[in-house]
Amino acid sequence: MAKVIFVTGGAGFIGSALLRHLFQATDYTLVNIDKLTYAADLAALSDIEASPRYYFSQTDICDRAALDSLFQQFQPAAVMHLAAESHVDRSITGPADFINTNIIGTYTLLEASRAYLQQAPAAVNANFRFQHISTDEVFGDLAGSNDLFTESTPYAPSSPYSASKAASDHLVRAWHRTYNLPILITNCSNNYGPYQNREKLIPLMISKALAGEPMPVYGNGEQIRDWLFVEDHARALLTVLTKGKVGQTYNIGGHNEIKNIDVVKAICALLDELAPKQHSTFNTKHSTLITHVADRPGHDQRYAIDASKIHRELGWQPQESFASGLRKTVIWYLQNRLDL
Repeated sequence: MAKVIFVTGGAGFIGSALLRHLFQATDYTLVNIDKLTYAADLAALSDIEASPRYYFSQTDICDRAALDSLFQQFQPAAVMHLAAESHVDRSITGPADFINTNIIGTYTLLEASRAYLQQAPAAVNANFRFQHISTDEVFGDLAGSNDLFTESTPYAPSSPYSASKAASDHLVRAWHRTYNLPILITNCSNNYGPYQNREKLIPLMISKALAGEPMPVYGNGEQIRDWLFVEDHARALLTVLTKGKVGQTYNIGGHNEIKNIDVVKAICALLDELAPKQHSTFNTKHSTLITHVADRPGHDQRYAIDASKIHRELGWQPQESFASGLRKTVIWYLQNRLDL
């Protein structure tokens, strides 16, 4: 019988990419547990939704009774936990949802997993994994240094979003230490690729440019991020699940430190090259649409991931450069999301 894997937040951007990869690369039975918030997009799973290997449950991870029922029904071999509120701007204007989903939701899922294992056969306990997918934003700001985030970098979150994710990381480690729950943690850099919510930088800039609207860049745009193509991230998560050592943390990065303003300029250059007139309302250089706006409160200036551990110990490295990944992303939006 094929293993059953729970993926929480599987209708989200990274979760759906992970489910598509798991479907293609394994014979696992996949259970997508998602509340279906504004960021969910079940269309991203249209290629697998009819398969008998895929199940969808519209469930809030804060609903313990619903989670207990799913554990009893499917008897999973692993939980890959991606369900989270993740938009920094939204966390600044409305932090309550972030505290509820990212902290209370993670706690509830940990407890449901622990209760499941207490009654599961020894063989299930020996092989079960709780994989928690987190962010490099928990480490704070590297402004003014040439350092990289390592797995041992002290936490220093700056926003309600990153603080709530930091709290969830701490809970997962505590459940491993106190209750011996077999956990794995990953902290990733900025993801991009097909099906990303339009509030995020790259799809927002693409949609604004195609509409001939101002492309808003926070402050001077000098903020630096390490960009990771979402399909590379999905490969990394499966690698950690199957090869990672229980209790360990693995940083996942794209080896692409780029200033936000340079990301936006690269998008403009690709659209100048690739967007025929029927795809864009703008008839001159898209870069003339770049507009600088007031900076985000508490905006971190630089994130940079040291992903040497996952390469050294598990053999993973990204397949896409930023140039190749961004080209694939822009082409995908031109072909699939002209309504954005």
